[in-house]
Amino acid sequence: MSGHPLRRRLAAAVLRLTVLSAVLFGSSALAQGGPRDPGVRLDAGRFTIVAEREDERLARALLAEAQRRDTFPGLPRPRQQVLIAIAPDAARLRAWVGPHAPEWGAAFAFPDQRRIVMQGRGAGSDAGDPRVVLRHELAHLALHEALGPLPPRWFDEGYASFAAGEWTREQAFETSLGMVWRTLPTLEALERGFVRGGMEASWSYAMAHRVVSELDALGGDAGLGNFLTYWKQSGSFERAVRTAYGMTGEAFENHWRAQTRTRYGALAFVTNVSAAVGLFSLVLVPLFMIRRRRDRRKLEAMRAADALQEAAARESALQAILVGGVSEAESRVTP
Repeated sequence: MSGHPLRRRLAAAVLRLTVLSAVLFGSSALAQGGPRDPGVRLDAGRFTIVAEREDERLARALLAEAQRRDTFPGLPRPRQQVLIAIAPDAARLRAWVGPHAPEWGAAFAFPDQRRIVMQGRGAGSDAGDPRVVLRHELAHLALHEALGPLPPRWFDEGYASFAAGEWTREQAFETSLGMVWRTLPTLEALERGFVRGGMEASWSYAMAHRVVSELDALGGDAGLGNFLTYWKQSGSFERAVRTAYGMTGEAFENHWRAQTRTRYGALAFVTNVSAAVGLFSLVLVPLFMIRRRRDRRKLEAMRAADALQEAAARESALQAILVGGVSEAESRVTP
């Protein structure tokens, strides 16, 4: 998750710098929520990672991963130095990032400052794999280093998700009712979805991932390389799309929506129908079993009543035979 919009990054810049200085040097600014000792600082290549002692193992693993995968789709190899601060818990993360941090964010990139702040040992299961999270944020910085402020929010987030291999983003389409009932947005409308939070933001992340994935697929062996080069040279998304793919921006929007609906629309429908059937089964099967047990009890009661009735009839018939036999015998001996 990047630090857009710019005015929010600037508003929180002083606070972030103060706290990160506390992490690095153990200054008196620790009252802001930094660690109570200087912690650890690890330097390798263009990366510096700072963390508390308890997160040292995680910091070393992330540093090794960052060095191992330091190239990004369609971009030249980054050169800028990067500072990565690992917050021990969510509260410290919020204190370091500032008051405008979205509640769902597990990490934040500040491209203008070449800094990343992410959760450490206190992160919950919803924070995701820290290696994937870090690569997502590093992709933000790499994109900004190459193209500056050109990419809008939707492309920035979609590219970072694509570069980090967050394929689970696309799984949102497989079970989303939105794929069945609602129209996929234009890129301009997609831009607005990131500020609404909750499910709307998750849906926007998934769609942004799909758009960048489709741009990469259209590029063939070159992937995003030619498109990003033309974008930087021209400063125009429209011109870059025309030059790289031979289509207008509007034609591309229609293309990605059609491809996405073709790929996921039927699957989403089947998945949701299956889910509905499963839900109804959970409700109807117990009712069916209760009805069946009730009918079985009624049938058993009816059988018992019939058996009693048949026994009574047999006894009545036997009694009639016996009475009739006695009368006949008496008639024979009567003078």
